[in-house]
Amino acid sequence: MKKPRVILINGSPRKYGEVYKLLKISEKGILDAGGEAVLVHLVDYEIKPCIGCVSDNIKICRFPCIIEDDFNKIGELIINSDGIVFGTPVYWYSVSGILKNFIDRLTSMENMIYHIGHSLLDGKVVGFIATGNDSGSIMTLAHLMITLNSMGASIPPWAIAYHNNGEEVLEDNQAVSDAYNVGYNIVKLVKEIKRVREWYKVDIDMASLKQLAREVAAEEKDKQYPSRRKLYRDHGFIEQ
Repeated sequence: MKKPRVILINGSPRKYGEVYKLLKISEKGILDAGGEAVLVHLVDYEIKPCIGCVSDNIKICRFPCIIEDDFNKIGELIINSDGIVFGTPVYWYSVSGILKNFIDRLTSMENMIYHIGHSLLDGKVVGFIATGNDSGSIMTLAHLMITLNSMGASIPPWAIAYHNNGEEVLEDNQAVSDAYNVGYNIVKLVKEIKRVREWYKVDIDMASLKQLAREVAAEEKDKQYPSRRKLYRDHGFIEQ
């Protein structure tokens, strides 16, 4: 059986910093779980900002992206991988600028749902690492988690690691342990879900779903609202 492949993306301009250290620990978790790892330093690539073509015409936005830079090279690596670890320093309560540009450009892969019926990130298993000198790590991780999940990615248990003080990151045993498990659990989940190819069902009957919701909500309102109306009336908020 082919080993699960996980791409580790370093969103720090410092290729030797705290993010890199935790990514290498996460890489060890990947290897120990039976996977293989590829480390990408975004600072080594030209990743231009998204130009928002999806807002002009949703069908223009697609992969390969029409912007001429190095994004598509990394995109191909992602397509041929099973999982991704995103590592970033905390820049003012969010991700670094180079990682933000990269994530915006992932829209071209997510938007393939309008071209081929599914996102190219569907089912990719992802984990996240954030380091900073003060607060903001949790905000950064929350932003990454909701964004990637909204693009179709899957998130395993124990998928985050963070360090948020000015001390050397390797003195933070919790961050070290969590970073290892980010990589380890990505591979574990990949092995469990590889048989699922598409996650977002597009061809749904909108009319019947809306009608269902209206009917059941109306039934519940008939049961509950009289007592609420009495409460409002007893307190003089509505007329007798």
